[in-house]
Amino acid sequence: MATDYYAVLGVRRDASQDEIKKAFRRLARELHPDVNPDPKTQERFKEINAAYEVLSDPQKKQVYDLGGDPLSASGGGGGAGGFGQGGFGNFSDIMDAFFGTSSQRGPRSRTRRGQDAMIRLEIDLAEAAFGTTKDIQVDTAVVCTTCSGEGAAPGTSAQTCDMCRGRGEVSQVTRSFLGQVMTSRPCPQCQGFGTVVPTPCPECAGDGRIRSRRTLTVKIPAGVDNGTRIQLAGEGEVGPGGGPAGDLYVEIHELSHAVFQRRGDDLHCTVTIPMTAGALGTKVPLETLDGLEEVDIRPGTQSGQSVPLHGRGITHLRGGGRGDLIVHVEVTTPTKLDPEQERLLRDLAKMRNEERPTGQFQPGQQGLFSRLKDAFNGR
Repeated sequence: MATDYYAVLGVRRDASQDEIKKAFRRLARELHPDVNPDPKTQERFKEINAAYEVLSDPQKKQVYDLGGDPLSASGGGGGAGGFGQGGFGNFSDIMDAFFGTSSQRGPRSRTRRGQDAMIRLEIDLAEAAFGTTKDIQVDTAVVCTTCSGEGAAPGTSAQTCDMCRGRGEVSQVTRSFLGQVMTSRPCPQCQGFGTVVPTPCPECAGDGRIRSRRTLTVKIPAGVDNGTRIQLAGEGEVGPGGGPAGDLYVEIHELSHAVFQRRGDDLHCTVTIPMTAGALGTKVPLETLDGLEEVDIRPGTQSGQSVPLHGRGITHLRGGGRGDLIVHVEVTTPTKLDPEQERLLRDLAKMRNEERPTGQFQPGQQGLFSRLKDAFNGR
C-alpha cells in the first residue's frame, strides 16, 4: 500500500464507522481551505478526503484491507476487475451509470421530523371515571435557542461544500467489463447535505436541538382505562436541524381501588352481612364514587345474590351514560353462640320445622358469586 489511510485519519485499523466519521469531521474542520488556506494544508485536506472515501465505503475498505488500492486506475490492484473491485458494488450502480437512476439525487435536507415519545401517567379510579386534567413533566429535545435550529455558531452559517459544490453527491469514473462508466455517491465531505458547518453551535454541537424539561397540561377524558393512549400532536422530540416535532403519547395506568374492582365500565364490590340481616333485610351505607348511598338488602337475600346500583359505574368513553355498580352479597353464619342465642335459634328451627333438614342436592351447581369469582380467576 502506498498510503496508510488509517494513519492519515489517525484511527486504529479496527476503528468503527462512527469513529472514522468523527475523526474525519474533526480533521476537516481543522484543515478546511476556508479556515486554513496554506497550500500544504490543502494537500493534507485532499489526503483525509481520499482516506475517508476509502474507509467509509465497506467495499473499498475491504479491497484496501486486502492489499489493493480502490482509488487506483485498476480499481483494487487486481486488473480491470468485475463486480466488487472495479467500482461496481451491485446492479444498481450499473443502472445509475447507464440510465441515471439512483435512490437519492441532490443534497439531503438537514431538517428532519423528530421521533414520537411516550410517557406513563398514573390516575385513580375516580379520575378515570369522570376525567381530569394533569400537569406532567416532559424531558425531550427542543429547538436550540442559541442557533435557532441552524446548527451553526452565532454569527456564522452553513457554507456550500466545495467538494460537491452543493450537489450532495460526487461522481467517479470507473472501469468495468463494460468500459468506463460514471457512478455517483453521497459526498464524503458533507455527508450528502451539500453544505458544511465550519463552526458548529457550542450549545447543541451542530445538531440544532438540546434537551429540556417542560410542563404540559393533559386533559384526561372520562372513561379511560389501563393502556389508553392520549396523543398530543407536535409535543414529542424536535427533529435534527430544528425539524418539526413528533407526537407525545400519554399512556394511562389506573391505580387499584380499595373497595371497587373495575370490569369494563362496571364496578363490582362485595358486602358481607350477618345471617339475621340477610333474613330480615337491612340498609347498608356505601361510599360510592358519587358520594354516600344506601344499599337496600331485601329480606331473604342469599349469599351470591347481587344488588345493582344503575348508573354508578364508569362513564362510557365513547357515547353517553355510565356503567353500573354491582354489589355482591355474602351472608355469614355465626360460628360461636352463647346458650341463650343457641336456644333462640333452636326454637326458630322448631317453629320452621327445620330441626332435621334433608337439604337439596344438585349436580355441581354453583352460586352466582362463586361463578363470578371463578370466571374472574380464569377457572
